[in-house]
Amino acid sequence: MNPDLKRLLLILAAALIAGLAVGRVFLLLGVGLVIVIIWYYRALSGLLNYTRHGAEDNLHDLPGVVDDLLREFDTMRNGYQQREQKLSTFIKRFEETTTALPDALVVVDDAGRIEWANARAGDYLGIEWPRDRGQRLANLIRYPELAEYLSGNEDRPAQKLLEVVSPANRGRRLEIRINRYGNAYLLLMARDITEFHLINRMRKDFIANASHELRTPLTVIAGYLEAFEEDGEHCPEDWGPKIAQMREQAFRMQRLIEDLLKLSRLESTSELEHAEEVRVADMLENILKEARTLSAGRHEFVRDLDARIGLLGDQQDLYNAFSNIVFNAVQYTPPGGRITVRWYRDDKGAHVAVEDTGEGIDESHLPRLTERFYRVDKSRSRSMGGTGLGLAIVKHALSRHKARLHVASRLGAGSLFRCDFPAAAVLTLADAGVQHGETTTSADK
Repeated sequence: MNPDLKRLLLILAAALIAGLAVGRVFLLLGVGLVIVIIWYYRALSGLLNYTRHGAEDNLHDLPGVVDDLLREFDTMRNGYQQREQKLSTFIKRFEETTTALPDALVVVDDAGRIEWANARAGDYLGIEWPRDRGQRLANLIRYPELAEYLSGNEDRPAQKLLEVVSPANRGRRLEIRINRYGNAYLLLMARDITEFHLINRMRKDFIANASHELRTPLTVIAGYLEAFEEDGEHCPEDWGPKIAQMREQAFRMQRLIEDLLKLSRLESTSELEHAEEVRVADMLENILKEARTLSAGRHEFVRDLDARIGLLGDQQDLYNAFSNIVFNAVQYTPPGGRITVRWYRDDKGAHVAVEDTGEGIDESHLPRLTERFYRVDKSRSRSMGGTGLGLAIVKHALSRHKARLHVASRLGAGSLFRCDFPAAAVLTLADAGVQHGETTTSADK
């Protein structure tokens, strides 16, 4: 029988017998119930005291449901203590791990306030934990692009990559990567790229200096070869093909040096120094004239150019980007193919799209197309005189305009190269010429 029920029945039985003996049954039954209530009240008070303070006085003689509750509380308390110990050990190991990391880590809430930071954040970003807890990150790291990202709404991208000078040490450069996680938190990781930046700058300087040094002697060599070719009657007869081949290779080296210098200039500054109004439709018309000359009637050209819109940018950079894409389409499209050049605007910005019906590119090559000297077909690219730097120049020229290059292609199904410009860079030309006052489409054989 349950001890609590047995205890209750014994007290009530004793109260009933005593009541019958003195003729006060209900009175003594009431007294017995009060005794039971007082006993349970004391037991529960002792249990409450035990759960709050761990005092075990008067709990050893409490059989029944109170004792069962006590055992359950003991089991739960032991489990809680074990979990607390494991959690403390985990937190200690986590802190040791984050301290040993070479990168700075900062947890920021959705409002841009600092929730946590590791020790490296003090060295790289000047953020001290826990001193700066609750501070707004944008107040400690004053960088416009970071502040703009932190103040964004839910539409901001899940990831952001920035390159900044360390606010704690002006001689150190940092790569900051921000990732969203959970519903309302951001994880900022700052990596020291000072050494990489210096090596990269040395590489750029070496390429630029070497190209400058090579250009002068190569110009002299090319000039003498041209003179030999023009004065062919004074040269042995079998020299003709050899001089022509040397001139061809000298011209190819000159093109390579020019492309290296262009790429070096684009890499040296990531921002536009002087932006001006660019009439993209007129620029593309001029590029198409050169493309038709290069094609020599072998291709069909279709143009769809909106002359009412332009860009705020650098004329030379944009010409280099667009001409590289169009001339590539001519070189890699078989005779009889069609090349379509479009300049248009939509709700996302403005776009220059060059689509061809050429041989296409296998999808496995697409991620690496803009790498320096990367060639899909090495033998064919060299035979056509390509330097392997064209799309790298396109990528960097677009990057300076906050634009992106989108490539879509399948082997045997042609290619689409599209330059996507943000809406902030697009201009509406009020004085567009009559010739291009409206969107025009034409096809030329």
